[in-house]
Amino acid sequence: MNLLEAILLGIVQGLTEFLPISSTAHLTIAGKAFGLISAEHPEAWTAFIAVIQLGTLTAVLLYFRGDILQMLVSIFQDVRQRLAGKNDTPMSQETRLAWHIVLGTLPVGLIGFFFRHVIEGALTKSLIVIIASLAGLAILLWIAEKIARHLRNIHEMRWSDALIIGFAQACALIPGSSRSGTTITAGLFLGMKRESAARFSFLLSIPAVFASGVFELAKIYEMMRSGTDVFQFGILNLVIATIVAGVSGYAAIAWLLRYLMRNTTMVFVVYRLELALLLTFLVLMNLLQP
Repeated sequence: MNLLEAILLGIVQGLTEFLPISSTAHLTIAGKAFGLISAEHPEAWTAFIAVIQLGTLTAVLLYFRGDILQMLVSIFQDVRQRLAGKNDTPMSQETRLAWHIVLGTLPVGLIGFFFRHVIEGALTKSLIVIIASLAGLAILLWIAEKIARHLRNIHEMRWSDALIIGFAQACALIPGSSRSGTTITAGLFLGMKRESAARFSFLLSIPAVFASGVFELAKIYEMMRSGTDVFQFGILNLVIATIVAGVSGYAAIAWLLRYLMRNTTMVFVVYRLELALLLTFLVLMNLLQP
């Protein structure tokens, strides 16, 4: 990997992490095009993706720093009231949102842990899987747009909504699905407004992306102790890609939230279908390895 490839991969990660078009799919396509994905050691590419996701984690933390601070303050105030014996005081909206995020994180945490070997294996680097996921979620997102009522905002969510969206996030472990794509689609099916569905999707990504990055960093440490060359892509390239991912990710969040206030997600439906068709053609023509 050279410096230009690192910058391009950082841009791809940042822009596609938050748009419902799948960052893993685009990074895998780019990795295959650049010849960076090893069939013998696919876990190295998985680790690279997980680490540069810390750049987009930083972006979402900075963008929603006010929301996060409000939730922390509200949790502290609610706990203090209950310790003071005021158990009849209703839970604040911000505290409820925080618990919704915790509940919605459980499915991806459990499924990601128990199926981590499959997720890190060669199957999830397959373009066939990516093509199917791109097209499949595009159809689901199109259906969601057609039947969505757009009635509820983020503070009108129910506990069941958080759990359903959490399971939708777990589906994003399949490459090509898109974390924001699956969760926004689920939110639309549940009657949420587009901007609220996207906002909850981004907040919900914080624990999952953080855990994924920390898990991979721990693996890298263990591999280093065993003498394995884990920095085959270069430490500088990894740092540059992570920084670029953070900057482009922040811009993607700001743009998408503004866009969804006035527009549908149909542009992403069309894009996913066109990309699936293009990849199918390239695979059939033997221009890309499936």
